[in-house]
Amino acid sequence: MAMSWIWTGMLLLAILCGVGSGQMEVVSAAVLEGASQGVELSLSLAGPLCLWSGFAAVMEHSGLSAGLTRLLRPLLRRLFPKTAEDAQTMGSLCGNFTANLLGLGNAATPLGIETVQRMRAASGTDTATDEMCRLVVLNTASIQLISTTVAALRAGMGAAHPFAILPAVWVTSLLSVTAGLAAAKGFSLWRR
Repeated sequence: MAMSWIWTGMLLLAILCGVGSGQMEVVSAAVLEGASQGVELSLSLAGPLCLWSGFAAVMEHSGLSAGLTRLLRPLLRRLFPKTAEDAQTMGSLCGNFTANLLGLGNAATPLGIETVQRMRAASGTDTATDEMCRLVVLNTASIQLISTTVAALRAGMGAAHPFAILPAVWVTSLLSVTAGLAAAKGFSLWRR
C-alpha cells in the first residue's frame, strides 16, 4: 500500500514539474514511451516465465519434483528443523527453493507465501519466527543455478549470449545467501 502512494506521488510530482517548467509535451512523450517499453518488457518476459512455470508443472507431475524434494530435504531440515516436522510445509518449502534455484522468483513467491502461512499457523503467533526470517533471506538472496529471468531480459535486449552471466550469478548469489544467513543467525542470537 505504501509503495502505491510513493509511486503516485512521484508521478504527480513529475507532472507538476512538467507543468511548472512549461515542458508538459516532454513529460507526455516520456509517459507514452515508458508505457510502451513496459508493455514490451512484460511481453518479452511472459514467454520464458510461461516456459519455466510449465516446466515446473511437468516436474511436479512426473515425480521429478518429489525426487528433488528428497534430495534437498537433508539440507533444508538443518536450516528449518521445526518446519521439517510437517510434510506439507516442507513440500512447499522445497518447491520454493527449487523455483529459486531455477531463477523463477515469480513462480517461487506463491510457494513462499504458502510456506510462511503454514509456519505462522504452526507457531501460533503473528510474530516472525527465526525460520520465517531465514526463509525470507533465502527468497531475497536466492541461490540461482539458472538465472532465467535475467537471461530472458538480456535476450530481449539483444544480448548475443544471454546466459554468459551465470558464473557471476553463482558467485554473487552464494555470497549473498551466506551473508544473509549469517546476519539472520547473528540477529537471532542478539535478540535472545
